[in-house]
Amino acid sequence: MGKWENFNIWRGRLPHWRADDVRYYATFRHRRPLTDMEQWLLYQRLMRAQRRKFDYLILCVLPEKTEMIFTVNTGLDDEPYELSDVIEKAKRQAGNQIIKKSEERWPPFYGESYDRIIRDEAEFEATWESILSSPVDNELCEDPDEWETLFVPDAPDTI
Repeated sequence: MGKWENFNIWRGRLPHWRADDVRYYATFRHRRPLTDMEQWLLYQRLMRAQRRKFDYLILCVLPEKTEMIFTVNTGLDDEPYELSDVIEKAKRQAGNQIIKKSEERWPPFYGESYDRIIRDEAEFEATWESILSSPVDNELCEDPDEWETLFVPDAPDTI
């Protein structure tokens, strides 16, 4: 496993691979379809990490799942942020807001996110295209540009 610098694995329910200077894909399912307002709350919470902790290459919040590709930045101690801490904090904050408004007992997100290191350019391109087309593929809109909770900075330069 000498391909990545400072490579390590830790395990919750799922194995989580970590390394320096790599691109990650992460996704998590929602317990139930989110309303437009709930999608927007989650999107805003995830976007708070942009440029400070993460550099998103693409982020898409759909009613039933959330997907993203990003790189992880380093903190003041020159250690990379733990991506699951950032994602789980955003889910927890959005979940608390949703619980207050909906009076549900539990937040609408499952506890753990799936993440992986993107291994090469072909995988990156296929994953990026899949996320970009997901609002259209799920028949939520006809053009990805119409989807409000889709973030694609500098799209032409990304691939």
